[in-house]
Amino acid sequence: MSSYVTRRSQLETYFDRTAVEAWSRLTSDAPVSKIRATVRAGRDAMRTTLLDWLPADMRGLRLLDAGCGTGALAVEAARRGAHVTAIDVSPTLIGLARERLPEIAGPGSIEFRVGDMLDPWLGRFDHVVAMDSLIHYQAPDIVRALAELSLRTDGSIVFTVAPRTALLTLMHAAGKFFPKADRAPAIVPITEGGLRRRIAREPALERFAVERTRRINSGFYLSNAIELTKSPSSNHLPHPEVPERSGGLEGGLQPVARSLEPSFEAASQHLRMRGGNGSAGGRSA
Repeated sequence: MSSYVTRRSQLETYFDRTAVEAWSRLTSDAPVSKIRATVRAGRDAMRTTLLDWLPADMRGLRLLDAGCGTGALAVEAARRGAHVTAIDVSPTLIGLARERLPEIAGPGSIEFRVGDMLDPWLGRFDHVVAMDSLIHYQAPDIVRALAELSLRTDGSIVFTVAPRTALLTLMHAAGKFFPKADRAPAIVPITEGGLRRRIAREPALERFAVERTRRINSGFYLSNAIELTKSPSSNHLPHPEVPERSGGLEGGLQPVARSLEPSFEAASQHLRMRGGNGSAGGRSA
């Protein structure tokens, strides 16, 4: 079984069982700790950034919110007129998203689904957003996921990765001392330069280019936004070097490094025990 499928299963278990209450509070207006408040502020800033990179008028456009969490970004896109398919591996988070769904005035709409964001049966989209949903994967898996999404994207793919910094490295190291049963799936820090090189070498992404990037740093939320845009002349043209796939990334990716298993959240808790501060910053709300 590929590393993508293995990690996807871990994420489903964690966000659907272990962290349900924490994510319900974090993605609402409920009071949270000072640490989690910085994460909430960082996620709000990141969501605003990604929405700013999408068209202001999205009437008639299809958007995939890949890893939608509790649906905040999907709602804002629908208010611009987009027809949004919002998908997440966690049935519980999708249930919260449906409960919180406000009335959408105008032509926009949202369809919430439980499943794999790389499912080819989701269809084609003008834009794809993956906010903090790829940060748990190794760089090779991220690029292959982007390649899969690119086959069905006519405009742009905007996504986030966890930048490799001294702080994240320290938190991973500290997390090794936390009981394994209490760890969240690891956030995998990567370098932007290394990711750019991998993207440049991926045949399926040759018609896409990195348009802009932006890092959001808010307390213990640290994430890097990247926008891939497609050349207008290449829209709707199949890529001759990429074979058809029936099930996303099932089967051909590299294994996850064992050294990256400690979680961001677990490391944060360990640092607090030693007198420091920390918090988890993954997922999209």
